[in-house]
Amino acid sequence: QVQLDESGGGYVQTGGSLRLSCAVSGRAFTSYTLAWFRQSPGKEREFVAVIRNDDGRTYYANSVRGRFSISRDNAKNTVYLQMNSLKPEDTAVYYCAVDVDSGGYDYWGQGTQVIVSS
Repeated sequence: QVQLDESGGGYVQTGGSLRLSCAVSGRAFTSYTLAWFRQSPGKEREFVAVIRNDDGRTYYANSVRGRFSISRDNAKNTVYLQMNSLKPEDTAVYYCAVDVDSGGYDYWGQGTQVIVSS
């Protein structure tokens, strides 16, 4: 069983920054692909960013590329999402997710709220 504990959400003005953290339990952290998703009111959950387990490559949604950065600290079993130049449309609940065997996202965090005021 893998458990995820997100933190770092909050309220910020347009143009501000936040860093989300997701602590992941489990002995095989280095083998996990890690991702962030978000869901805004009335919308479906959408992909934000992913960092692969094998080569560490990162991929981003077009809407956040150049502003957000995903990273991982294998010593701390933690994945981060640095969010800069935030916009009101970034307002959402952000979820981290873990893919343990390249078969899809098996585990999800409880979500952390981000609100960006205009």
